[in-house]
Amino acid sequence: MVEERITDGRRIAELLASELEGREDGGLESIAVANADRDVEPTADGSRAYDITRDDERIARVFVHEDRAHLEFETEPEVAAGAADEADLRVRPKATRPPTTLVFLESGAEVKRASDVVQTVSRSLSADGR
Repeated sequence: MVEERITDGRRIAELLASELEGREDGGLESIAVANADRDVEPTADGSRAYDITRDDERIARVFVHEDRAHLEFETEPEVAAGAADEADLRVRPKATRPPTTLVFLESGAEVKRASDVVQTVSRSLSADGR
């Protein structure tokens, strides 16, 4: 059986939202998808699709492109970068103030690993007492 590879940015973002909303283990129980733009259209630079929150505080934003999605971590960007690198996801820092980390999802198969990155960031916040 041949499995179809999902490379549509909007669909990847939808799969990630479902994964985050459906998991309630190891630090994801306080994670939610918020401020979703249900009519978002992919763009070359990425259009914001939704926010990822932890206890109602935004920790990341999700953007959709034609052929991928990316997460922009505003909270714990160094932790996100390390976790994404370990998960073998494409990652790069964004030189903004404050600095952020971009984690790219180029197929639906990377969604589970991206949710693990969110989980690592959430656990880091818990360890810091936040």
